[in-house]
Amino acid sequence: MTGDVGVLAVKGGGGCHIFNGCGFPAPGLQNFNWKPFFSIGSFSFTKPMLLAIVAALVVIVFFWVAFRAPKMVPRGMQNLGEMAILAVRDQILRPSLGRRGDSYLPLLVSLFFFIYIMNVMELIPVLQFPVPSRIGFVWPMVFIVYFLYLYLGFKHQGPWGYFKSMIPPGVPWPIYIILVPVELLRFFIFQPFTLGVRLFGNMFAGHLLLTIFTVATWYLLSLSVGLLYAVGSFALAIFVFLLETLVTLLQAFIFTTLTATYIASSTEPAH
Repeated sequence: MTGDVGVLAVKGGGGCHIFNGCGFPAPGLQNFNWKPFFSIGSFSFTKPMLLAIVAALVVIVFFWVAFRAPKMVPRGMQNLGEMAILAVRDQILRPSLGRRGDSYLPLLVSLFFFIYIMNVMELIPVLQFPVPSRIGFVWPMVFIVYFLYLYLGFKHQGPWGYFKSMIPPGVPWPIYIILVPVELLRFFIFQPFTLGVRLFGNMFAGHLLLTIFTVATWYLLSLSVGLLYAVGSFALAIFVFLLETLVTLLQAFIFTTLTATYIASSTEPAH
């Protein structure tokens, strides 16, 4: 299992089950804390850090292998790489930015697949942990997106034009007393906060549900009526697992799509 799940509370050589007299070892926040592999001073290197590095390496190595010697007629890894890039271009970049936004394609491709690989690690045996379920791994990506968002806004619209584009025109001036602070809070606080929390919350909740039903299956398993409950819990674990295969992809898609939308709103206020 993941984290420090206490499901193997041993009694007489047997596991902790419902009729053994031990309480249900309920999963919780402890499932998101990991003992460090090693520590250097106050820095500790943990499994989520390793998985984040592995995810980055998977993206880098995949596209390097796919395009290290590109051919006019793609085959093998190059074909997969082109399909991956075209999927992000046609489903995320072009609807928000059009052809003029193709220069941002490397950023969006890297961001999408980095998030997706980190998410899908939750479903891979042994790895079994979605890195974005630790919010500390999400905020740096949010910072990068919002730094780019502000930089492009100042560059393309100028400081005054950029701030002016945040406020809806044609509103009676007394309303601006309330509207201006609300809009500034929305742009600089609420949007980056929800961008990060949405990814974190979905991966946190999905991992916790999957852990709960997996542990419950083990806990209820016995040669008695508990077997029926164990089967039901196992069916729910399979359902959550299948649901997470969609959520891992959907959350990467949403985060990258919002990034493309923010870039579009910075480069052209009409968007």
